[in-house]
Amino acid sequence: MSVNEKIVSDLVANNVEFVTTVPCKQLAGVIDQIDACDDIYHIPSNKEDEGMGLCAGAFMGGKRPAIIMQNTAIGVTINTLVTLTQYYRMPLPMLISYRGELGEPVACQVEMAVHTKALLNQLNIPTYHFHHEDDVNEFDAILKHTFMCNKPVAILTDASFWKGY
Repeated sequence: MSVNEKIVSDLVANNVEFVTTVPCKQLAGVIDQIDACDDIYHIPSNKEDEGMGLCAGAFMGGKRPAIIMQNTAIGVTINTLVTLTQYYRMPLPMLISYRGELGEPVACQVEMAVHTKALLNQLNIPTYHFHHEDDVNEFDAILKHTFMCNKPVAILTDASFWKGY
């Protein structure tokens, strides 16, 4: 089973019925798998904070949501994470492509990578970092954890996890 298939399989096994995504080259494979999955309602978002609002609406409507996005927009999501997701104790798995590390071909991506983990830490959001393909085996337990404790959780997936840029 591919990494993309494992991610979607774990989402379905954990009753995640609503996923919003923001385009990213690294995430294209998993986004395609989600789009093809009959068990998940997929709505693409233009921006990450918009996607979090959609996830909040899905949660309030009785669905388990998730968002798939890039780390470069963590800064614009802080208000939404704090005043909506955390305040109302909404579980939100965030599968995040961690752009800006070694091998990054786009210089502007590096600046947000420097701040991503510190911002998530400051918000007290549990953060996991997937470097190797078999790290995906933790995904199921991470999903169970976020829905058990009603908290957002960040899963950072770097270029080595996705096999390059």
